[in-house]
Amino acid sequence: MVAVLNGLNRGIIVSEVRKLKWGILGAARVNERLLPAIIEAQNSELVAIASRRAGAAKAVLEKYAPSGFMETHSNVLCYDDMDALINDQNVEAIYCPMANEEHAKWAIKAINAGKHILIEKPMATTLKDVEAIEAAAIKNNVKVMEGFMYRFHPQHKRVQEIIDSGLIGDVLSARASFSFLMKQARMYRIDRSMGNGGGAMWDIGPYAIHSLRWCFQKDGKPTEPVSITAHAKLNEHSADIVTSGILDFGPDGEGRARFGHFDVSFERSRKSEYEIIGTKGWVKCHAAWVFQSDVPVISWALEDGKYAEERFAPSNHFNLEIEHFSDCVLNDKVPHLTFDDAKANCRAIEMVIKQCEK
Repeated sequence: MVAVLNGLNRGIIVSEVRKLKWGILGAARVNERLLPAIIEAQNSELVAIASRRAGAAKAVLEKYAPSGFMETHSNVLCYDDMDALINDQNVEAIYCPMANEEHAKWAIKAINAGKHILIEKPMATTLKDVEAIEAAAIKNNVKVMEGFMYRFHPQHKRVQEIIDSGLIGDVLSARASFSFLMKQARMYRIDRSMGNGGGAMWDIGPYAIHSLRWCFQKDGKPTEPVSITAHAKLNEHSADIVTSGILDFGPDGEGRARFGHFDVSFERSRKSEYEIIGTKGWVKCHAAWVFQSDVPVISWALEDGKYAEERFAPSNHFNLEIEHFSDCVLNDKVPHLTFDDAKANCRAIEMVIKQCEK
């Protein structure tokens, strides 16, 4: 972080952390978690929010801002014009939580205006669009990252430590299950086809695919599937309500099969877990989506009967995500989630959709 000295207090140097100035492009519901995260992160500052619906930006700010924020930060600009925020010279970075199929259009607009951008998953709904975002980012020398907030929670680092230690042996199988019961207010998520950004696969499916790819990671990088089989239940709009499938990661060095099983659904209760099975035991993350007050739990067991549960202090992965991206911009670091990762995840999801639309 960049620190600017601003004075002395009884001989103690007081410093002010340089803060990245953020704008939010859209009044989506996910702002319930991201908007406070931008406000609360030590190295970020919310300066503007925009929506195409008149008054929506201000309403979202007033609804989701932490208690007392509006009284002390009434200077946050609320636009009813998306381009106005993009062209605001005071905005350095943008968070884009718009509809899946709109990410590419607005991300490229923001990038071409010189803005760094955190794009809510999925980065885009076609590999071609992810590549276009990457090309624009390189041309304009800005930072871009796909918003998989869960990867910044300490519990996932611990899962990787267990795998890397060899405790559960060689990883040969993994399972990811993500679901929530669709409510009437969220029906807009299934009013268009899978090919047009609708359905469970583009909503919660990115988490399932992403977590499976990281379950088979090697040398700090995810592993990519060589083939995918999938089935879906489609509604009248050709949006998937349920999708299940198998990712074939190919044989390991000893010729043993490696499969990742995923299941995503809008018909079931809330679930966000993944489990990894090796030759000596298994490890499980009981909740990848955790609220700030939750006590995260992972468990593991070995062939000899040894079993353990590990609990973690509550942690806000949205705050950690914002702090990470802000740090990358302020100190010219490479984001933890790269374009290669975004392209690979999108490629895998496109393979799933191709199977389901047959």
